[in-house]
Amino acid sequence: MPRRNRPHRRDEPPPVGGHGWARAESAPDGEWLVRDVSGAATAKTYRCPGCDHEIRPGTPHVVAWPAADHGSVEDRRHWHRNCWTSRTRRGPTTRRW
Repeated sequence: MPRRNRPHRRDEPPPVGGHGWARAESAPDGEWLVRDVSGAATAKTYRCPGCDHEIRPGTPHVVAWPAADHGSVEDRRHWHRNCWTSRTRRGPTTRRW
């Protein structure tokens, strides 16, 4: 039986710093590396620093960390997608991370 050729995935960005598929974002609050996380890939509960609510397992969200640290585990934060997008327009939450 002949083997099947797999299509090349040229539309995906290259991995950044060995931290999976991340994209660089520049904003008034600094340079960030951001990775989208699908709902199927989540198994833990996280606390969003934007709204201080839980991100429950199965919820799509983003993981962001300062680009200067190149993915320091201590600096990674899990955000709701809308909270991440609107973070520069909101005030700080009561909880400090």
